[in-house]
Amino acid sequence: MIHFNIERPNDEIRQYLQEKIDNLTKPKGSLGMLEDLALQIGWIQQTLSPQLTNPCHIVFAGDHGIAAEGVSPSPQEVTYQMIANFWNGGAGINFLARQHKFDLKIVDSGVNFDFKPEDPIIHMKINKSTRNYLYEAAMTEEEMNLAIERGAECVQRCFDEGCNVIGFGEMGITNTSSSSLWMTYLTDILLDKCIGAGCDHTGSIINHKYNVLKACIENYKGDSSVVDIMRYFGGYEMVMAVGGMLKAAELKMIILVDGFIMTNCMLVASRLNKAVLNYAIFGHQGDEAGHKLLLDYLNAKPILNLGLRLGEGTGALCAYPIIKSAIHMINEMNTFKEIEVTKYF
Repeated sequence: MIHFNIERPNDEIRQYLQEKIDNLTKPKGSLGMLEDLALQIGWIQQTLSPQLTNPCHIVFAGDHGIAAEGVSPSPQEVTYQMIANFWNGGAGINFLARQHKFDLKIVDSGVNFDFKPEDPIIHMKINKSTRNYLYEAAMTEEEMNLAIERGAECVQRCFDEGCNVIGFGEMGITNTSSSSLWMTYLTDILLDKCIGAGCDHTGSIINHKYNVLKACIENYKGDSSVVDIMRYFGGYEMVMAVGGMLKAAELKMIILVDGFIMTNCMLVASRLNKAVLNYAIFGHQGDEAGHKLLLDYLNAKPILNLGLRLGEGTGALCAYPIIKSAIHMINEMNTFKEIEVTKYF
């Protein structure tokens, strides 16, 4: 597997960032999470005046062989149909990308459809869907490594365009099933606590989904290592997101983490290199069962809790204005030293 050289940001600047934040014209700590975000971003960027430039958002899309077992009420063709919706600008992630001025990139990681070369997406298809992990590994080791590399390549392209803050989203029918398996193996949280309804708003699919995934666990004969769990139960789009997150951290970019699926990708990335968590900002706590447990496991503090469960990266982009506010705070507020205001705390 490709190696990522991810460094923990130098801690020396933290005291100076904290002093600047504490001496802004406000009671100490009164801007709460904005202060925490400003400190983290300044620490990542190693500056007292952090900036957000050319934000990008990548949606990786791929199909899953486990869909044949009926673990989602949605047919697999929804994946490629939604890709067309993305490039036509009509999906949830589109209005948020427009609103917050994100460069939106759509990547075919492994969709079971033949897109045309001229279609406005990034063509990185590894295969037409993963294999059915009820019976065999979702992907080969070679395919897994390729997915990591291609996810990293996508992020490198964004970085080369001047981006220093990046979000990740996904599109892939049944990828909540893969995420639930990643979660239960890597956290030891019981499978039934990791499973949610996914796109089934009625929740009627949960019992069947649990039984199928339990059988997948019983049939698994691997070594339970992080890499093998990622390969055996993952989706191409999910593994690409893992590679993208690791590359973003190597490049010292700010990583916006979305909901249940992308938080599981961050979980896997952090098991491959723990330092990646220093660069992660968790956008929201989603409505998918298990997401709160996973956030708690990672000691993550999400910005929002709006009952979202769409995916695509929508929760991460919804949180972006709060992140921008943190940057405006540290750069635009006066300090007590700059003006004649007596400290009132």
